[in-house]
Amino acid sequence: MEKVWLKHYQPGVPQVIDPAHYTSINHLFEEACQNFPNRPAFSNMNKTLTFKMLEEKSLAFASYLQNVLNLKKGERVALMMPNILQYPVALLGILQAGLIAVNVNPLYTPRELEHQLLDSGAETIVILANFATTLQQVLSQVNLKHVLVTEVGDLLSFPSSCVVNWVVKRFKKMVPPFQIPQHILFRDTLRVGKQYLFKKPIVQPNDIAFLQYTGGTTGITKAAMLTHRNMVANIEQAYAWIKPVIQPGYEIVITALPLYHIFSLTANCLTFMRVGGLNVLVSNPRDIGGFIKILQRYRFTAITGVNTLFNALLNHPQFAGLDFSALRLALGGGMSVQQAVAKRWKQVTGVPLIEAYGLTESSPAVCINPLNLRDFSGSIGLPVSSTDISIRDAAGLELNFNEAGELWVRGPQVMLGYWQMSEETKGVLEGDWLKTGDIAIVNEQGFVRIVDRKKDMILVSGFNVYPNEVEDVIALLKEVAEVAVIGVSYPGGERVKAFIVKKDQSLTSEVIMEHCRRELTPYKVPKEIEFRKILPKSPVGKILRRVLKAEDTEVQKRENDSKD
Repeated sequence: MEKVWLKHYQPGVPQVIDPAHYTSINHLFEEACQNFPNRPAFSNMNKTLTFKMLEEKSLAFASYLQNVLNLKKGERVALMMPNILQYPVALLGILQAGLIAVNVNPLYTPRELEHQLLDSGAETIVILANFATTLQQVLSQVNLKHVLVTEVGDLLSFPSSCVVNWVVKRFKKMVPPFQIPQHILFRDTLRVGKQYLFKKPIVQPNDIAFLQYTGGTTGITKAAMLTHRNMVANIEQAYAWIKPVIQPGYEIVITALPLYHIFSLTANCLTFMRVGGLNVLVSNPRDIGGFIKILQRYRFTAITGVNTLFNALLNHPQFAGLDFSALRLALGGGMSVQQAVAKRWKQVTGVPLIEAYGLTESSPAVCINPLNLRDFSGSIGLPVSSTDISIRDAAGLELNFNEAGELWVRGPQVMLGYWQMSEETKGVLEGDWLKTGDIAIVNEQGFVRIVDRKKDMILVSGFNVYPNEVEDVIALLKEVAEVAVIGVSYPGGERVKAFIVKKDQSLTSEVIMEHCRRELTPYKVPKEIEFRKILPKSPVGKILRRVLKAEDTEVQKRENDSKD
């Protein structure tokens, strides 16, 4: 029997949305272009594309993919670039051509990139020149037929485009030399593509729109198959939630999180496109000073981010002097929002920092706090429209209010499954339910609180880091006998720590760090290394990470107590 808290929803928000309101993301985009043709859609580096301009450029790119590269519906195209104007143009072109977008983190190492390209079967990639050397290193191992290269300034106005490209390449030397035979220039695809007649393919709701890679609820890298219906449903769920506070055609959202991440992709790029809003793309949010200069140029109405980003902004001396008079929505996701950060945010901006929860497997939104929330609650809120949640014990039986168990989710935003991984899919999908792997409790009002994370997963600035992958990389060093990796707390969130038993006593932390930097994306690289003579193990010989974590927590506690 279903618990009554399954039916709690946001106050003032419809309990049900129509996932068939749009047949596809393409349908949604077409309507946005019809309703808001001259409104700004995306802005980056002082260049703005209106919806009409975005439509023209994305259709030219779609035409090139269809007519010149002869790509057929359902083929996969990889996107490897940060938040620049080329991303939405390429993305929407891919989708309009009936193709599947494969988002790739541009900071991936060659090993990580090779795995994703082989697993997805992508034969075409659109890549920023800054990262082309990474691709060059794996060209002989993957099955790419087409490499489309773009430079940072390609879509800026002349002469800014030339100046920016020269500065990035020659002055800042941010584009290492590369050799990729017969690569195609992205700017040429737009010029050539518009010379052909584009034949719009029929895209059905259940066609796959994205292969979105994630560690999922286990540590194995896999691709969630997100259909057009999944994405449209989540966009409609988000729209139902923000509708009371927005003005279509006049919203300005700050998009600092990378669009290749599901949070930013859905919450910013697609949802605000739905309402004719402007996405202000921040290419390098780590440059907080430069980020604030961007914020100074806009009377922004919304901003999304992770806890560490909000904290970094608050710690910059110029942030408090910004104009927050138009700000109505600040949304935190990707990792837990800390109470201290939420409190300071409200004091400085006058707007509450609303926490949300989601997974790649659910497109991503599952729960969001009410917009009328005044103070930080520590809750992830209530289910979005057309979404049910359930708390289950280890046997899959429903629990009661305030009892901790695994959070299960069902709704139209839940993925089809994992790409070419039927056994992994069976492990997380139980009928219509998605087993999140997160431990949560629900109170009598239906508010959900996460009490524990997925087993052993480490959250670094909103990105999942799985110990197995880091351990496997470290174990490649012949001087390592045993290794275990955990996440440890520090003032800004979590960081990766490795415990190592040496096989060769000459092994140093510096050697390990250098090795990890070559093989792992920076946020996965351990920030702490501790050498031990032995590691704790179970009776069957399994290394017990939970013991290491408990020991490390106790050490930190004693150190803090001694300081006090």
